[in-house]
Amino acid sequence: MDLRALFSSNDPINATEAFTNRQGQWELVASALQEHLRNAAGDAFDVEDLEAPRTNVIVFHGVGGVGKTTLSRKLEAALTAADQRPVQWGEPTWPGEKILPIRIDLSRSAGTSFEDLVLTIRAALADLGRPLPAFDIALRRYWEAQHPGESLEEYLRRGGLAARFGKRMPQQMQSALADVAQALLLPGTVGSALGQLTGSLTKALRERRQTVRALAGCARLGGILEAEPDLEALSFYPHLLAWELTQLPPERRRVPVVLLDTFEDVGDRTHRDLERLIQRVVWLMPNAFFVITGRSRLQWADEGLQGQLDYTGPTAWPGLALPATSVPAARASRPAPGCGRQILIGDFSDEDCDTYLARRLTHDGQPLISPDIRAVITQRSHGLPLHLDLAVARFLEVRRTGRAPAPADFDHTFPALIARTLSDLTPEERHVLRSASLLDAFDLELATRTAGLAHQAPARRLTERSMVTEDPYAIWPYHLHGAIRSALRTADDHTDDGWTPTDWQRAAMRALAALGDQWRSTSTPATGRTLLVACLRQGLRLARDHRLTDLSWLTDAAIAYDSDAIWEPLTPPARDQAGLHSPGQTASPLLDTPADVLVELLTALARRQREHREHTVDRLSAILTTGLLPGELAEMAEYYRAKANRDLGRNEVSRQGMQQIAADGGRLALRARRGLADAARIDGDFPTALTAAQGLGFEGREQRVLGDIWWAHADFDRAITAYETARNQAEQHGNVGEQAITQARLTLAVAFTDPARADDEIALATQLLNGLTQRATTLITHIAALIRDAGSPDITDRAQTLHTELTVAGLTWLGPSLDVALAFHHAVLGAHHDLAATTDRLRESTSTGAYAYYAHIAAAFGGLPAPQPSVRWLEDDHTIRHRWHALVITRRGEAGI
Repeated sequence: MDLRALFSSNDPINATEAFTNRQGQWELVASALQEHLRNAAGDAFDVEDLEAPRTNVIVFHGVGGVGKTTLSRKLEAALTAADQRPVQWGEPTWPGEKILPIRIDLSRSAGTSFEDLVLTIRAALADLGRPLPAFDIALRRYWEAQHPGESLEEYLRRGGLAARFGKRMPQQMQSALADVAQALLLPGTVGSALGQLTGSLTKALRERRQTVRALAGCARLGGILEAEPDLEALSFYPHLLAWELTQLPPERRRVPVVLLDTFEDVGDRTHRDLERLIQRVVWLMPNAFFVITGRSRLQWADEGLQGQLDYTGPTAWPGLALPATSVPAARASRPAPGCGRQILIGDFSDEDCDTYLARRLTHDGQPLISPDIRAVITQRSHGLPLHLDLAVARFLEVRRTGRAPAPADFDHTFPALIARTLSDLTPEERHVLRSASLLDAFDLELATRTAGLAHQAPARRLTERSMVTEDPYAIWPYHLHGAIRSALRTADDHTDDGWTPTDWQRAAMRALAALGDQWRSTSTPATGRTLLVACLRQGLRLARDHRLTDLSWLTDAAIAYDSDAIWEPLTPPARDQAGLHSPGQTASPLLDTPADVLVELLTALARRQREHREHTVDRLSAILTTGLLPGELAEMAEYYRAKANRDLGRNEVSRQGMQQIAADGGRLALRARRGLADAARIDGDFPTALTAAQGLGFEGREQRVLGDIWWAHADFDRAITAYETARNQAEQHGNVGEQAITQARLTLAVAFTDPARADDEIALATQLLNGLTQRATTLITHIAALIRDAGSPDITDRAQTLHTELTVAGLTWLGPSLDVALAFHHAVLGAHHDLAATTDRLRESTSTGAYAYYAHIAAAFGGLPAPQPSVRWLEDDHTIRHRWHALVITRRGEAGI
């Protein structure tokens, strides 16, 4: 029962601690425990072997609030009684009476000392109903020395152990002492003769007397009793417990399953005194099984801890030496025996979050939290159970005011997440954590520079925390848990070292500078494009969200992004409360800073491949109206607006834009001259187009322009040669985007002349386009496939589908190419009526003069009269019409028509 929820309202709410399925973790525990039981029952197992590797521990670690304590409690309940085990967990493969679960909370709030830990284990073993004389004598001696005049029985009662495990432990200890005293023929009461008893027992053990043969089997008992009875000695006493367990009759034996929760409160990496004592307990009780839950993985298998802990290295702890494994919330594969015993607890799935919230609060058997509110909470939680609990508390708080909770009440993060996250971090680690929350992903150098530190050690320590996830194959391998990152960036920070808005602003500037330096200094031919896009995505968001006025390296990066014509999506998440750098700040209007405008520019350029060109023109016009872009970027916006206008059939408007850019002589002047050459070709003025193409070079895509000119004349040998040259030049320059564009144009030429070769060329174009965002180029290859397949029965339907795609995309300029492919198909089939109708449609759509030469090509297929307006060809009209018509004759012969 959740008492806090129960006492939060006068209404009868069924408030229970819901537990969402953690079947994967149960399967791992069950598998490891089964393996442990097998090993402990084997003939080769020796509880006194201090050199054998230990596989008697499994560790669950994860970010604060992910549900480790809840899992620990559920495991204890499931191991205690079958009726408390979730049905989906299934039945264990061992008899229930063989297991003795013992859960110990190590949190600071619980105040558990090392003495308490040892006493708890011993008190739980009292349930076995037999004295454990070797341990009990040593413990009584320790207690008399360290707590003179304090009754052990009263201490157990006051600490709650007597109520939890019963009062049999003191009675069993008294019985053990009496039996030993009697065996040694000691006079007087046990209490007054304890010092004499231990001394006599030590002497008897050394002399191997028959009277103490039952204890003589414990080889190290004498040494323990001779040692000074201090806390250090107490940490070795669990060896006596382990030995005593092996002496019990088979029907009395139980395997202790010790669940140590909140292990992060044991200490830190500088102060390992308590951790050393606890590790000693785990090592000295190899027949017990330990389930440890905490925020960080155990480092016991690290060689570097020699001297700080007694037992270290991968040989000692083979299961702890492997990297932490992320386990899904719902299921997990079974690990190999002794391997992979450090498991990172995953977040809840969206379905688990909804189930948890639906079961947490109920009224008359129905979920109290509505589905729309559960959806908002789930989205905000990033699967973190702590966020769910805080949202439940928020729900009850709002409800207590008399107002019905609404989804908007939960569209935020909670300051409590910050307090829980920062609680066990050093000041430097806190500083790095806040800095890293500005970044989508980071490496040690990026985090260190963003924090403004001179050394990487704090960042390295932070990356070993469970709140940081690692992907070794990513450009930046580390990223923060989503819920924690959101809380750090948006929630009111009431901690003593919380940052001011100015602190956040300066950190954002450091992060932007560090990203730029990484791009400039570490970019290689193999990683250049990937690194560029990654840096742009992070840099654009930082500059926009933090209103940085100096675009710095982003201008050069934007130009580099444009030059390759690949157009990966760059859009950062929408700027709202989740993206602000200080709590309470409201989002600014769109396009009011240079960073806003740059984000919009690059977004428009990338999205034009997926949206109507009219939208592109509107976006770029709005960008240019602001006047906030520096010269080179403003030129880029003007150039692509001119291109979009050309794609929409606005050839004169496009020409004016290109002329202005060419006249200015800037970086895009050559591209603008190419645009003018294309405009002349589109208008059917091929002599002007050919003249404009001269001297463009690779930067102006001269060979591609020439290929388009020769293609229109059906001079496919020259066209193919030009396209191949252009493609090879792009490959030499490492420009994959231009390679794909010229290869697609090549397919249009080859499809007419060599359908068999066209298969390979289209396949190559498809391969080059893989991973690129070039919608128009992709559709060109589809048109080429229609030309290749001319005469096939499904061409008309495929052409209609393509026409719809062109219309949706606003790619008006490709419409005539599609109609030419359809006209070729009708001509090959001899469908004169359909050919005439397609030619008339082309004549009508190009009546303004733009792309009018396509109507001439369609007419030439069937020997129809040349339409108006006339075209300024480079050769006589008869020669060109003959070439186009010859293609139809050749294809009909190949098809046997």
